[in-house]
Amino acid sequence: MHNFSNDNINMNALRSRAYNLRWATLPEGVIPLTAADPDFQCAPEIAEAITAYAGERVFSYGPGEGLPGFKSAIAAAMKDRRNINTDPALILPIDTAAQGMFVVARYCLQPGDEAIIFDPVDFLFKKSVEAAGGTAVYFPINVTTGAFDIAHLRTLITPRTKMLCLCNPHNPSGKVFTREELLALGQVAIDHDLWIMSDEIWSDIVFPGSLYHSIAALSTELAARTFTVYGLSKSFGLAGLRIGFIVAPSAFAYEGIVETSMVRTTAYGVSTLSQIAGQAAYEKCWYWVEDFVSHLTAMRNYTVERLNQMKGIQCHLPQGCYLAFPDIKATGFSSTALSDYLLHEAKVAVVPGAEQWFGPGAAGHIRICFSTSQAILAEALDRIELALQKI
Repeated sequence: MHNFSNDNINMNALRSRAYNLRWATLPEGVIPLTAADPDFQCAPEIAEAITAYAGERVFSYGPGEGLPGFKSAIAAAMKDRRNINTDPALILPIDTAAQGMFVVARYCLQPGDEAIIFDPVDFLFKKSVEAAGGTAVYFPINVTTGAFDIAHLRTLITPRTKMLCLCNPHNPSGKVFTREELLALGQVAIDHDLWIMSDEIWSDIVFPGSLYHSIAALSTELAARTFTVYGLSKSFGLAGLRIGFIVAPSAFAYEGIVETSMVRTTAYGVSTLSQIAGQAAYEKCWYWVEDFVSHLTAMRNYTVERLNQMKGIQCHLPQGCYLAFPDIKATGFSSTALSDYLLHEAKVAVVPGAEQWFGPGAAGHIRICFSTSQAILAEALDRIELALQKI
């Protein structure tokens, strides 16, 4: 089994390379439990593939629509691991799942259109809709239970509604949607002829007791209207390589996102080196992901147990993602105020449940990333507990 202890953490590299509110951007002595990015070194096969490719010393233009080997590796993994038949011709490699969301939104929406997004949910949903000239309409989800009201969803739909956006597993709550829930959401899209954008970047991080379903795989009707967006940053620790992909519902839709993405120009497209890494990940590194999820399961249980013993904190058990999203309202602090207090008093950085990051439904929560070693996590939680005792 792969080692996910401090022995597999290169702290010197993290302090110089791990940006986005993490080790390289925070003062020395602060532990970041912020951006959803693992502290661990990636699987060795990925580094070996990059080294072998670079050893040829040729870095020519790659195909704008992605390397055939990478696209075939994706399709093979989808079939082998999820029994989902995916045509490589409908897969568009893209520079991050985030960019994939922006491309899909631009294809599906015209200025003035509306798209329904969860509340709370990652801020990139709102950003991608607004970048396309659309309006994001919030649909509440209970972050503790994962419950939502389909009848209420239907009341949010207007003649301008063109797209329903899903995040499965859900960031920040960690909910993994059941087949029945996805079918209910999908039926709304069918009834109102909506596109579906399903962000499934977290789909490999699912804990025992829950089962991931891809909405596009549930019926031919849903497959015909769903753009599925994936990335390799969460599962394989490759955020800095900026690599993801979109699976289009048809050849016509694929052509549409290719044109929208402008990858046929030399101004856009995914680095060939990133695709070489991605191909190695999909062909050789699932053992690493499985060991990673085993480690994360233990870290999830440990984190939630510790948080629920702390003053003013209540935390549910996430079904997926390596994120805890505790309710902190009983501390008497707002999300932002508590995050600031923990940064200064405990020297631990967390993400506040602020509207700018997740929408109004995140108020009264903070987000904690637990994709690190038990030793680092224990130190961070010890500091948080001590700081809360001083309130």
